[in-house]
Formats: sequence, C-alpha cells, structure tokens
Amino acid sequence: MSGDHGHRHEPSLARSGAAHWNRLLVSFALVATFFVVEAVGGVLTNSLALLSDAGHMLTDVIGLGLALTAIRLATRHEARRPDAASRHTFGLYRLEILAAFVNALLLFGVAIYVLVEAARRVTDEPEVLAAPMLVVAVLGLVVNLVAFMLLREGAKENLNVEGAYLEVVADAVGSVGAIVAGVLLLTFGWTWVDPVVGAAIGLWILPRTYRLGRRAVGILLQSAPDGFDVDSLERELGALPGVVDVHDLHVWTLTSEMDAASAHLMTTTDADAHQVLDRARTLLQERFAIDHATFQVEPETHVGCTEVAW
Repeated sequence: MSGDHGHRHEPSLARSGAAHWNRLLVSFALVATFFVVEAVGGVLTNSLALLSDAGHMLTDVIGLGLALTAIRLATRHEARRPDAASRHTFGLYRLEILAAFVNALLLFGVAIYVLVEAARRVTDEPEVLAAPMLVVAVLGLVVNLVAFMLLREGAKENLNVEGAYLEVVADAVGSVGAIVAGVLLLTFGWTWVDPVVGAAIGLWILPRTYRLGRRAVGILLQSAPDGFDVDSLERELGALPGVVDVHDLHVWTLTSEMDAASAHLMTTTDADAHQVLDRARTLLQERFAIDHATFQVEPETHVGCTEVAW
C-alpha cells in the first residue's frame, strides 16, 4: 500500500533478548567458572546438596550458552534479511523459545536425579565433609547473587532470559540449602540433613520448571499469548465500520515481546479498504498491543475462503 495511507513497514526496535546480551555473557562466564569449583568441591566433600547445586550450575552453563547462541543467531539472521533471501521468513527468533524449552528439560532432569539420589542417601548416611562444603556453598551463593542481579530485569521482558534467570534463582536457593546443611552438619553432626536439603531443592525447582516449559511449549505450538482474549478481538474487528465478517483469525507469539496476528476482514462492497486497514491496525496496536498484523480485506461478494482445507 502507498505511504499516503500510512501502510509503512519500519524496522523493528532491538529485541529484549539482544538488549540483554552483555549481561547474559557476564553471567555465563561467572557461572561456568564456578561450576568447575563447585563440582570438584562436591566430589571431594561427598555432599549431595553441593553436587545438586553443581548440577544446577551445569544446566545454567548449558542454558546460558543456549540463550546466548539463540540470541546471536536470531540477531545475525535479522541483520542479513534486508540483503538476502531466506527460507526463514520469520527469522530465527524461535530459537530463543527453543532454548527456554531445553532449559526447562535440563532443570527437570536435574531435579529428578537429585530426588532419586536423596532417597538413596537418606538410608546410607554417607560421610560428608561439612567445613569445605560450607565454604564452597558460600562462594556459590555469591556468584549466583551476582548473576541474579544481572538477569533480573531481562527476565521480565524475555522468556529466553527468564529461563536462564530461573536456573540462577534455583542455584541460589541450592547454595542457601547447602549452607544450611553445612551449618547443621558442623553444629549437630546430622548426616541426614544433606540429602533432605538436596531433595527440598529438587522439589522447589519442579513447579517453576513446569511453568517455564508450559509457556515455551505454548509458544512453539503457536497458541495465543497467555490471557489474550481472541473472542474479544474478533468482536471488535467485526464492529469496525464497513466490516461485515471476520474469519481465519490467528494470534500467536513469535518470541518474547513479539506477538503477531492475521485475519480475513470481509467488508461491504463500498467500503474503503485503506480505512479498514488503518482502523484494524490501530485497534491491534492500541487495544491489544500487537504491532505486527496481516489483514486480508475482501468484499462480501468474494468467494473461495470456504474452500481452504485448514
């Protein structure tokens, strides 16, 4: 459509994932470095609480690496699109959601392992070196708190960053649990505390992992965004001047903060298609916060849509 009617397609603003690249990178470096320290410490002290925290840190390393890779690939592909044709007509933004889903799977696997190992250790009561365990746990908490502060804001804007953030939060809780277990071991010699704390950490992580995975799967299945009222959108589009019917309406999320919609708008034969498009676009932007919408405007005399098989 011509610029006279306002149908221009401007370049989008930087995505929230790319905006938090540097913070993700610093968090990745911190967590990857300390994972080695905590894993070695967990083996040497024979502490399940410490090993479970190291396991969570490993998922952090993998998850943060996936998040960084997904953001970089999506950004590079986005930069090339104006100059080169591509099979990926929606870009590679979905890689960020795929990374969030893999993060959820990793967290789920670690939580299940810790629960199983905790059940075994409750009866075995292995010897745990409490003092070294406590030192490593305190250092791990410091690293996690730094990463927590770096990722907190980004987690509110981007599902991929939120996945990495939840892993860091889980690690922080794990470190606190390991500290508590170390203190109780040193004070009272309760060997059962270590596996119990490890199990508690696993149970704390599971529901949060489920929510992250559910949201990622919803986006991958192209469901409407959480809380979005599709029926209300259909009614309001149908109430626009000149519109007599709305069909083939779809609303989905491409990646965090990038919702999209498409619809067929059937109009009276004398309706101004430009005005219908402008009003529909304004409605989507102002009432439903969707900037990317594709509308097919067709007169009520048009036939053929019912022949579409799906």
